[in-house]
Amino acid sequence: MGLYDFSLYDMICRNARCFRNRPAWFEADTGMTTTFGQFKMQVDRLAAGLQQAGIKTGDRIGVVGKNSLLFFQIYGAAAALGAIVLPINWRLSADEMAFNLNDCTPSIVFVDDEFADGVSGIRDQLPSIRHCFNLNDAGPFDAFDKLMVEAPLSAEPVDADTGLVIIHTAAVSGRPRGALVSHANLLCASLHLNYCFGLSPADVHLNLLPLFHVGGLFMAVNAFHAGAMNVNMSKFDANQAVELIQTKKVSVLFDFSPILGSILDEQAKSGADLSSLRAVMGLEAPETIERYQKHTGGCFYNMYGQTETSLITSMGRYDDRPGSAGQPIPLGRVGLVDDADHPVPTGEVGEITLKGPMVFKGYWRLDADNAHTFRNGRHHTGDLGRFDEDGFLWYAGRKPEKELIKPGGENVYPAEVEKVILAHPAVARTMVFGVPDPKWKEGIKAVCVLKAGQQLAAKELIDFVGGRIARYKKPQYVQFVESLPEKNGSIDREAVKELYGGEQTHSD
Repeated sequence: MGLYDFSLYDMICRNARCFRNRPAWFEADTGMTTTFGQFKMQVDRLAAGLQQAGIKTGDRIGVVGKNSLLFFQIYGAAAALGAIVLPINWRLSADEMAFNLNDCTPSIVFVDDEFADGVSGIRDQLPSIRHCFNLNDAGPFDAFDKLMVEAPLSAEPVDADTGLVIIHTAAVSGRPRGALVSHANLLCASLHLNYCFGLSPADVHLNLLPLFHVGGLFMAVNAFHAGAMNVNMSKFDANQAVELIQTKKVSVLFDFSPILGSILDEQAKSGADLSSLRAVMGLEAPETIERYQKHTGGCFYNMYGQTETSLITSMGRYDDRPGSAGQPIPLGRVGLVDDADHPVPTGEVGEITLKGPMVFKGYWRLDADNAHTFRNGRHHTGDLGRFDEDGFLWYAGRKPEKELIKPGGENVYPAEVEKVILAHPAVARTMVFGVPDPKWKEGIKAVCVLKAGQQLAAKELIDFVGGRIARYKKPQYVQFVESLPEKNGSIDREAVKELYGGEQTHSD
């Protein structure tokens, strides 16, 4: 290891010394608690087993599974070896999973029994995979315990800029891109979150976002880094979340609508005590934020960020400037530029750019995309914002080429959904865009023109899309029209939004 380097595995070793007998991880499904010292020993055994299986620096390790201690151990063992974890969104269709796996060519894949049939069904499409292992006790693949061996590690030094995880972003222009995040990216984000939240070993984090998501992974590492306990949920359930907050004295969590609202609704029915929940960060409606703060006395933190900026770019207390995305993080230089990459004045809208140690290493094997994204020495987010006089960032939408819909915190590009809709034999033209949604904050709407003589029900089209890509990408609203407005020979997207956007009631 270099004199100036520090990795996720170094942090695991440090915490095993500083917090050896403190609880690091509580598994809600089993009721089992693991200490920081035990976690480090488990990571060492798994890393030794992976090394014996041929894993070395730079190799990719795929994971298709829900949140678990074993999943988190894989991150630690990969960090020890300099390998790269490729977590797969288990909500994707089989074809989408196959694309992401083949994009990064892992040699080993860990699979939950729940997803074993799906992975088995595409195994012949995955030539890079040498071994599949079960991520839990059941499953048709090799047992996880086969990799838990007692043997010394002889790994190459891992520097801070080594890649740790590849998280595929939404499919811009129909193709997902694997964002490579390094050890330095992750640990810098962790320190920022620790600083902003004021985390200590006395805190408890409710780990409810999936570990394939930048929010889930980074928040789990953030709590671990601080010596706090992660209370892990394999899948979010509002009733269980309320019980865990009360019994485990959960103090912090990350939220995407409608998570916090469903927790508050469940508490109103059960009367549970949520007063320990002192800090919630994420994206939420003002009425839900104010309801949470009034009920618990806790604080809500607004933020702006993306996978490519290691989760956060700006952050701040909701009460400091309601509606804003907070101020730039301490080790991030956030700028706003026009289309010519010139800075825009305070109060004017420009593209959000970032330079600093939070910027990811680039998209996996996409040199042209990286050159464009990193032009002029800054990461260009494709999102728009403005600064007020006090340096608070106000989100102002997305650039046209990066039109994005975010139902419940997931990223969905219209182009990907439109491609699937146009594969239906009855559809001639379509445009997909985001609309307000009472549950998911932003919903997906498709406006379609049918081919002459064709008939199609909204539900039939929705089911058609849901059967071909991840179901969270299917439209909630469908409207059939005679024609779509055009501009310069193409669909006039702004005109379509003006005609058919806004609050929705139901599909035709």
